Amino acid sequence: MTSSVIIVDDDVPFCSALSRAFAKRGYMAICAHSVVELGNMKKLGEVEYGVVDLRLGEESGLNAIKLLLANNPNMKIVMLTAYASIATTVEAMKLGAMNYLTKPASVQEIIDKLLRSPNEGDALIEETPLSVKRLEWEHLQKVLLEHDGNISAAARALNMHRRTLQRKLQKRPVKR
Repeated sequence: MTSSVIIVDDDVPFCSALSRAFAKRGYMAICAHSVVELGNMKKLGEVEYGVVDLRLGEESGLNAIKLLLANNPNMKIVMLTAYASIATTVEAMKLGAMNYLTKPASVQEIIDKLLRSPNEGDALIEETPLSVKRLEWEHLQKVLLEHDGNISAAARALNMHRRTLQRKLQKRPVKR
């Protein structure tokens, strides 16, 4: 029997390319480009694997994780994002994602994470501390998550102008 995977990403070309790459490896791959589209799909309970982008336009991929696991509590899900942060990683794992990868990630990396057993830990303790810029990024993401993605509320909590917070959030985070 062929394994099935659902790819939830608002980037249509990326979703199509990832779907084709999974199909070449013997998976039956289907795509959804929003949480609403995902909610309208039939037979989600039969899908074994999920690859979910954190940002789906104005929606959160965290909601997609909830929806997928509500339909199939045994689904193995990997969260993908170009905007990784500790806060969103923790939240995705709490909701039931098995793992979290930053883009760009190869199809083989994604498959390796999906096939990994939940008991296999791969967290390595870093020897070097995070940079000040990375700590700032992590803190902004944590506060944003605490305010359910509401930039205005997060900016008030951070005592900063909304536009300043938006500019900071549009920048890609530094690696370390």
